[in-house]
Amino acid sequence: MQFARLNGVVLHHQVIGAAPDRPTIVFSNSLGTDYRIWRDVIVRMVGDYSIIAYDKRGHGLSESGDGPITMDDHIDDLIALIEHFEAKDVILCGLSVGGMIAQGLAAKRPDLVRALILCDTGHKIGTPDMWNARISAISEQGIASISDAILERWFTTAYRSADNAEFTGYRMMLERTPVEGYAGTCAAIRDTDFTQSSSELSLPVICVVGTDDGSTPPSLVGELARLIPGAMYQEIPGSAHLPCIEKPVELSETIKAFIDRLPAA
Repeated sequence: MQFARLNGVVLHHQVIGAAPDRPTIVFSNSLGTDYRIWRDVIVRMVGDYSIIAYDKRGHGLSESGDGPITMDDHIDDLIALIEHFEAKDVILCGLSVGGMIAQGLAAKRPDLVRALILCDTGHKIGTPDMWNARISAISEQGIASISDAILERWFTTAYRSADNAEFTGYRMMLERTPVEGYAGTCAAIRDTDFTQSSSELSLPVICVVGTDDGSTPPSLVGELARLIPGAMYQEIPGSAHLPCIEKPVELSETIKAFIDRLPAA
């Protein structure tokens, strides 16, 4: 395990090197998960790219910090991590809130990022009432009280089988997320609207979505793709909100094909 104290919090992360001339893919995970959701994608990338994966503030083995969690906190944490390793030729791959963090970083520090892979995300996700209701529910009764509803949007019906040990494992990952980290990140999403800044991005972008995503459906991800100048759009059939888990082969192939088409750094 690897840890670094950045911006006053300890961030848990993993770094896997490659040849110096290879790009670096930085993976940013979704709400209620840690970087282990990328496992089956990362194993297909090792050697071809340098890899940085991390648990964002308040998730996995990373600290939450003191006070409220804002989107700027998440963005600044990722900036600090990239700068800590002096990563070059960086391609950000963010899922859900991780995709929002990627959009925010590209707008704030375009010098740090070459391209974006935005998975199952949006420029604005949900409504204030929705996020306030979720924050209230988990603050009073815990994440397990609403986990069934969340998992229905995360995974297809076929994956949510009682016989699927992996599904049980990801339920445990969700339910064991620190409440302060989960609720704080809900508030960060609630208060974020990247409509304007993402419409001004000027780097290569692909927007990817599972066809059965119940959290950020294809209609929202398609809207994001149309918002960002020149962005590509790709659907992954048979996946819901977490194609890195349900369809890692298809997502990995999409990522590699996108990177292969990038202009020379």
